[in-house]
Amino acid sequence: MMTTERAFPPRVTAAERVAVEAGFENSCLPEVGRLLGLAAAAKPNGVVAESGTGSGVGTAWLRSGLGAGARLVTVERDEDLARRAAGVFADDDRVDVLTGDWRLLEQYAPFDVFFCDGGGKRDDPERVVELLAPGGLLILDDFTPSPHWPPRFGGKVDELRLFYLTHPALNATEVLTTPLAATIVAARRL
Repeated sequence: MMTTERAFPPRVTAAERVAVEAGFENSCLPEVGRLLGLAAAAKPNGVVAESGTGSGVGTAWLRSGLGAGARLVTVERDEDLARRAAGVFADDDRVDVLTGDWRLLEQYAPFDVFFCDGGGKRDDPERVVELLAPGGLLILDDFTPSPHWPPRFGGKVDELRLFYLTHPALNATEVLTTPLAATIVAARRL
């Protein structure tokens, strides 16, 4: 009998349990998570980074696609969440969970995949782009879909989304991940 449900990787399930235990309600959507796993798999020997670990759900999705020669580094400013998320990956020496400001990631750059879900996305978008390796993939979620060009949010032009979609160093597009959520996926030009 064929099932229509897709199984979640075990670490995703573990990280979701951590989110429930911690009362953390902003975990990565499964639709975005599958995109993260695909991006990590596309760079099998790459350096993969995430800003905004949360309870580790997005990290676990990235880990699900991590190639044998790849490394994953993620940073969370909330000490309790970072500690809990680190527990999910304690047995995996390819995954480092840091505690602190997103700029701690800079020492690991350039990135072949960067899921910028926390710091940097809004407060220093130019630096986010600079941290990508040539051909590196940038994933930014939590956008509200907009049928307009330029994209709009709250009745005004969404300057942040426009920045990433039109940046001269990026080839970028917006992907509808659910009817109410959009994700920007970009590649740094070679």
